[in-house]
Amino acid sequence: TSSWISCPHPWDVLGVGRSKATPRTRPAMRHLRCSAASAARPSLLSRIAPSRRRFSSAAARLDGYEVARVPTIDLGALLRLRPGEAPPPSLVQEVADACADWGFFQVVNHGVDPELCARAVEQQHEFFAIPRDVKESMRRTAGNSRGWYNDELTKQRRDWKEGLDFGATPPMDWSLADDEVANGNLDGFNRFPPLEHAPHFRSTILAYYDELTGLSAQLTRLFALGLGAPADFFEPVLQKTHTSYLRLNYYAPYQGPDPSQLCISPHKDAGFLTVLAQDVGCHSLQVRDRSKADEWVTVVPEEGAFTINTGDMAQIYSNNRYHAPEHRVLTHPDRARYSAPFFYNPAYTAAVQPLPSLGAPMYDACLWGYFRAMRFAGDFADYGTEIQIADFAKGSGSWHVANQERFMREVNFHKSFDVDEMRPLLTREEVSEQYERAR
Repeated sequence: TSSWISCPHPWDVLGVGRSKATPRTRPAMRHLRCSAASAARPSLLSRIAPSRRRFSSAAARLDGYEVARVPTIDLGALLRLRPGEAPPPSLVQEVADACADWGFFQVVNHGVDPELCARAVEQQHEFFAIPRDVKESMRRTAGNSRGWYNDELTKQRRDWKEGLDFGATPPMDWSLADDEVANGNLDGFNRFPPLEHAPHFRSTILAYYDELTGLSAQLTRLFALGLGAPADFFEPVLQKTHTSYLRLNYYAPYQGPDPSQLCISPHKDAGFLTVLAQDVGCHSLQVRDRSKADEWVTVVPEEGAFTINTGDMAQIYSNNRYHAPEHRVLTHPDRARYSAPFFYNPAYTAAVQPLPSLGAPMYDACLWGYFRAMRFAGDFADYGTEIQIADFAKGSGSWHVANQERFMREVNFHKSFDVDEMRPLLTREEVSEQYERAR
């Protein structure tokens, strides 16, 4: 029988220290808008919060939008667990309720070193300030999903942002050169700025990546317990074999002619869960309020907190008990914004399907490697209607259910996936005659 401490603490596995909680105060209402001071300097994550559960004020409004009542959950109990001790049932229930009700929540006392968080934010600001030609040399391509870009699409509409993606490699050995053959995988090879332009970027941001991996592993164990599964249920596809990546975003002020332009259009995150670091001085992230028709509410980050949201794969695993929320990012006319989402994703070969204990399955198996490749293809170029987990709902009749089997047979996950070369595997017009006859 699995217990909460059936494997070492992720922080211990990664060899990083646990930070101690220090008091902080609730952010004042003046932080609900971008301030000139906050726009002029990097937003540094502050010290960790004291032990208590809070909700953002529902009465507050920001630029005409209500502030989301997403819960803030204290994870401090996890840092105090003795060997063999399970987390408090109340904490497990809090996380399960947040995943079911909103799919969004914030965590404090999370164990990620606040000094490292501050350095990571500083490095992010410095990266986006380096010369354009240097960033162009790192540009993401059809054959490598990792690198810098300023032309991403969300549901066939161009985003208003710059980004840098980098992530897991098969050996997970940061001492290897980034272009080492052993690092090859579906998502490609990591690209970092030259040392002469950002001497501390790679070391800082990879240490930060490792701590977010540890936090995600802890949250995943809570997710599993909330579904009535053993704490280590997801470890075979979400520990040593995960395919996670960290994205650094920069949203410049927008004063263009299109009043409907968004930094990122409405979407749901594809993976298992997302750990997001937001600016505390400028708030543009919004989540769709499920209790009201077509209404968006603003997610206001707490100082020192990470915002967590449930991804599509967690919704499938939970058989719709957990909710992957639709969210978007607004533009601002005169304030820049930065964010850093960490996407915790399963192994490429994972067949994601509802837990058997959760009743009649509402989904057919969804192969993560296929789903990820289809999502990147849609981010990189217009491949028509974006793939969704609804395509794998029982009785959907979607061509994706059969096409993913063909994809998995033909793709080598140890090689970078080229969107242009693999177009026949990604478009419905190229689906085999056998599948068409079956329909």
